[in-house]
Amino acid sequence: MIGGVLKSVKDNLLYVVLGSLLAGLVVGQFVGEGTRDLLRMAVVPALFVMIYPMMINLDMREILRVRQHYRAILLSLVVNFAIVPAIAVGLVSVFFSGNPSSAIGLYLIALIPTSGMTAAWTGLAGGDLENALVAIAVNLLAAVFVLPLYLSVLVGGSIQFDPTELYRQLGIVVVVPMIAGTLTRRWLIGRYDTTGFKRLKPTFGGVSSIGVMLIVFIAMAMRSRSILAAPIDSALTVVPLVLFYVLVVGAGVIIGRTFLRTEQSVALVYATSMRNLSVALAIAAAPGFPPTEAVLPIALAYLLQAPLGAIYMHYRRDIVEENLSVTEFVRSVRPT
Repeated sequence: MIGGVLKSVKDNLLYVVLGSLLAGLVVGQFVGEGTRDLLRMAVVPALFVMIYPMMINLDMREILRVRQHYRAILLSLVVNFAIVPAIAVGLVSVFFSGNPSSAIGLYLIALIPTSGMTAAWTGLAGGDLENALVAIAVNLLAAVFVLPLYLSVLVGGSIQFDPTELYRQLGIVVVVPMIAGTLTRRWLIGRYDTTGFKRLKPTFGGVSSIGVMLIVFIAMAMRSRSILAAPIDSALTVVPLVLFYVLVVGAGVIIGRTFLRTEQSVALVYATSMRNLSVALAIAAAPGFPPTEAVLPIALAYLLQAPLGAIYMHYRRDIVEENLSVTEFVRSVRPT
């Protein structure tokens, strides 16, 4: 029964995040300071619930295969740490020039690439799954090292920022759970073998999704009054996010088609468009830097990223593989 509930939460994460966001905004209008203190105390345990199970499902040994996919992985690094940050800087200058908290939220989305869904969507879309798995491990590890350096330049003097503190946060919310997750993964495979471990993976994904739900609720409840003080501005945050994802997917498609074979191109699109929102959320919600308001763009990104993955997957399977034009596909699904 518990496994079924966890699987349901994972499969419906988009709606779970939306519900948690709205519930947090409503509850936050009525809670007192004592309740806010309890919510602050719950942040670290909720972060652990979110990140640790995700790291159990991540196989960092995939990094050892990087030489077999060096061209595709190099392109994913170029897109993720050169082109995508440039897109984010441009959008921030247009939409968030006077809002450093939202700017940091977008930068965290832009600078922490790849998630478990990178592999899932790549497989569903007929891409190179091994390539995607290597890209996940390499890009996430690279993000740990470059994120503080990028933010120290991008944030500038808009808010007080200490790169050393961010490295400490990355150690707490990424590196320690990564090590613990790797050890747990090895122990589970040794006890249950690979087949048994694969049966457990959906459970870990469900637990991580519960953590996402808790973090979004806590963050929204704690900042509900400041967010709803300017509801139109908060809602319009979705506009630069839509543009961000459209531009990132476009860049991945163009570069993939130019330099890679088809299966690797699909993997590249997902390795660059599926951002690691769980890690971004963990950093944004952790005590200290950055401001908690940075959670809002990340929470809204959850509502966009999964549908985007599905749209590109259907484009690959239902249009490209069937040799149809978009017009022909629309006509084929239009009710008669």
